[in-house]
Amino acid sequence: MNESSTPTQANSAFIILISCIATIGGFLFGFDSGVINGTVDGLQTAFNSDSMGTGFSVSSMLLGCAVGAFFAGTLADKHGRRALLIVAAVFFIVSAWGSGIATSSLEFIIYRILGGLAVGAASVMCPAYISEVALARYRGKLSSVQQIAIITGLTAAFVSNYFLADIAGSSLSVFWLGYETWRWMFWVELVPATIFLLALLAIPESPRFLVASGQQARAQAVLSKLYGTIEGDIKMREINASLAADHHKPRLSDLIDKTTNKIRPIMWVGIGLAVLQQLVGINVVFYYGAVLWQAAGFSESDSLLINVVSGTVSIAACFITFFVVDKIGRKPLLWIGSAGMTVTLALVAFAFAGAPLDEAGKLMLSDDMGVLALVSANLYVIFFNVSWGPVMWIMLGEMFPNQIRGSGLAVAGFAQWAANFVITLTFPILLASFLGLAGTYSIYALFSALSVVFVLRYVNETKGKELEQMEG
Repeated sequence: MNESSTPTQANSAFIILISCIATIGGFLFGFDSGVINGTVDGLQTAFNSDSMGTGFSVSSMLLGCAVGAFFAGTLADKHGRRALLIVAAVFFIVSAWGSGIATSSLEFIIYRILGGLAVGAASVMCPAYISEVALARYRGKLSSVQQIAIITGLTAAFVSNYFLADIAGSSLSVFWLGYETWRWMFWVELVPATIFLLALLAIPESPRFLVASGQQARAQAVLSKLYGTIEGDIKMREINASLAADHHKPRLSDLIDKTTNKIRPIMWVGIGLAVLQQLVGINVVFYYGAVLWQAAGFSESDSLLINVVSGTVSIAACFITFFVVDKIGRKPLLWIGSAGMTVTLALVAFAFAGAPLDEAGKLMLSDDMGVLALVSANLYVIFFNVSWGPVMWIMLGEMFPNQIRGSGLAVAGFAQWAANFVITLTFPILLASFLGLAGTYSIYALFSALSVVFVLRYVNETKGKELEQMEG
């Protein structure tokens, strides 16, 4: 599809509709990631686990995410983007039910890993699907909706957790049908997961997958429905021309440059973007927000309410990206976000650094330092969600050439979730160590500073380019 194409040549309403259906996977990605936030105390009590055991219970899903992201990318090159999203929807349903009904730590971890497989698959397949059906001129906007959906899912989990705990008295209280409140926090996810599964049955397969897999007739039909007959024919030829000269199906070995026998440079950039997005520590706020703010001296109720505020602020920040990403580009948003996160993380670390501990080991922040910590933390969340939150996923969905998009997403997605696992698993350990909150946040600030250099030196702009123009 050329940039000169007019809106009347494409079925824009249909493209937007199917893209929005795909973003329900992002909502579930966010909900499944955020719901754990309010259940940590319940898990510790129910399974009698220590800080290390709790850290693994919280982060166990991320093992599934890493595996799910890796295999979803490669399996999607064989079976299709839509097919993998349907499998992910089924896994979301099974995981939501099982996590709430679990009677032991092992059983809980197994169900969370199943949920992780779904989250991992959704995290790479949703942006891939959207980028492969959307027009270049508003591809960034539609792809940024994925991050809005993720944060909306996170916020929905925070709101759900807050009200369930408020109505029941706490996350540990017995609620409906004799089950503890924290179990119901997981079961709420069954509603959007079922909607996702049913909605996926109504969307077409990615036309770029169909071309790459040799299903020319189906691809032509989908392209005509998306872009119109004439532009569909043009796009069909462009997609075919962008694939391997011998027209072999995409495979993992395509990530190796055949002339140098080395991994393609674009793959290292993708891995760098994926890993740095996690090393700035954002998911500590999302997964451990309640624990973090309680450690800083706030009550459980106030901590859960702060999570809701942070989630709402995040959604607002994502809408900024929605309106500007196709105007000013991806790269400027990334380096501006990196600079902002570096400053705000340093301020949070400063606020925590001088605070004494009470008898329970919680920080006793002064009024001024408490305000500084809250404001800086929420500004950090804003900078992240204006930049690295949505833009990293936008770029991973569009920066790879057609031949290696599935494989590139598989490897980058695996790296992203592996880094997520490391950050999530180590936070309780760092929090309990001599570093405390101040030292831990200083580490995240350092990685944020490194991300500024990475973006300026290695990341190339993709704004306005057709997927067939991407080079690797």
